[in-house]
Amino acid sequence: MTSTPSSGVPLKEIILRPTAGSALSFGWQRMKQFFLDLFLVTIIVGFTIIPAAMIGSLDGHETPGGVLLRIFGFAYWFLLYAPIDYGAAFMFLGAARGEKFDVKDMFRNFERNYLNVVLANLLQKVIIGIGIVFLVIPGLIFACRLAFVKYLVQDRGLDPVAAVKESWRMTQGHAWDIFWLGALACLIAIGGLICFGVGIIPAIMWIRSAFASMYLAVTKGEETLAAETTPAQG
Repeated sequence: MTSTPSSGVPLKEIILRPTAGSALSFGWQRMKQFFLDLFLVTIIVGFTIIPAAMIGSLDGHETPGGVLLRIFGFAYWFLLYAPIDYGAAFMFLGAARGEKFDVKDMFRNFERNYLNVVLANLLQKVIIGIGIVFLVIPGLIFACRLAFVKYLVQDRGLDPVAAVKESWRMTQGHAWDIFWLGALACLIAIGGLICFGVGIIPAIMWIRSAFASMYLAVTKGEETLAAETTPAQG
């Protein structure tokens, strides 16, 4: 795959495979190619986290005010932050594909796909949460198998249940690769924090690019397999 960034200098051809190393390498190249756009997307997402973090830092104990704050914080995460986070993931997917995108489109979920995004995010989090409650390992398995939900809701327009089922199907045989990508992502995030804290921004950009690249790799692999197994039309 060869692409030309805005500078007009062709990127070195990279063969994208559904492995942690390949996704990180490909994601790094795409992050550099679309750095300023993805940087802005990451900053916007970061600012949307601030109110939720402030609410979480308030210690209301079991007072009526504290309970209301927790309810408000829960609603904020699922009703406001989730659509923006899903929109950001779609921007990173566009970058992984080498497509030009408008940062303003990360807010499109509030206009066209809001309910599906909110319900898909809620369903995904509940399934993973149940897995964590029943020991930690099932939660990790669920997290790996449902890693593509946010892309499928927007990329293919699937409803929440269909997105969960399709993510489970697509990640069959790739769960370990996604797990190792997540483990490496944790190390990258720690490294970003060690770099005086400011390194966390490019670290998050790289991680998001890598996961979008993993989804793209699996998708392309299925498309290639389907093309090879489909009889030629005479």
